[in-house]
Amino acid sequence: MMIRYKCIISYDGSGFSGYQVQPKKRTVQSVIEAVLTKMHKGSSVKISASGRTDAGVHAKGQVIHFDSPLSLPVEKWELALNSMLPEDISVLSVKEADDPAFHARFDANGKEYRYYLNQSPKRDPFQRNYAFHYPYPLNLEAMREASAYLLGTHDFSSFCSARTEVEDKVRTIETIEILQDEEKVSFRFVGNGFLYNMVRILVGTLIEVGSGKRKSEEIVEILEKRDRRCAGKTAPGQGLYLWQVFY
Repeated sequence: MMIRYKCIISYDGSGFSGYQVQPKKRTVQSVIEAVLTKMHKGSSVKISASGRTDAGVHAKGQVIHFDSPLSLPVEKWELALNSMLPEDISVLSVKEADDPAFHARFDANGKEYRYYLNQSPKRDPFQRNYAFHYPYPLNLEAMREASAYLLGTHDFSSFCSARTEVEDKVRTIETIEILQDEEKVSFRFVGNGFLYNMVRILVGTLIEVGSGKRKSEEIVEILEKRDRRCAGKTAPGQGLYLWQVFY
């Protein structure tokens, strides 16, 4: 009998070419599927995630699901997987899905992302994979004013990669927080869903506001234009964390 399992996983994205399987590349999906297939004595097991993460992007609370016929007590799955997975992936929890039709991606109704800037005047080699080093002055109040225009329901065509395949680019952002703690600036985004590269483009644009290259109110025009070329640069992947997924 097949049982559907829901897992929460965490990973350091530094050593991966993203989440999704790619030929001859180390990805989160390929590593987890290889371990599951080994546990099933060579029988292929596929996983589905709440969404893909790019190369270098981290996850604190990614959600995946898979089906298995193994008669393994549910409390043993976490230990079994972690004993076989590499140190840059951790399974935080495993449970039987409440609904056998549960889908990690299609049943998600919200996500939280965080992004970190390191504002230290000098590069920190130990932080290079976990925050974007940006040692220049930022006007956080201007950035917060700009972020207020992004709250609510909008067409975010200007704030997603031109390679985005999704046709409906309307999303709702409920929360944007920008906080400073000594030399670290953190962004927190909560919404019902995010388009490809959306959070990184939002951060890149807010950085341009904070550095004086744009005015806060320009955000209104950028949203109205629905043109990727109107928004700021895409912030680097290493500062981004998929924090949690809501169901």
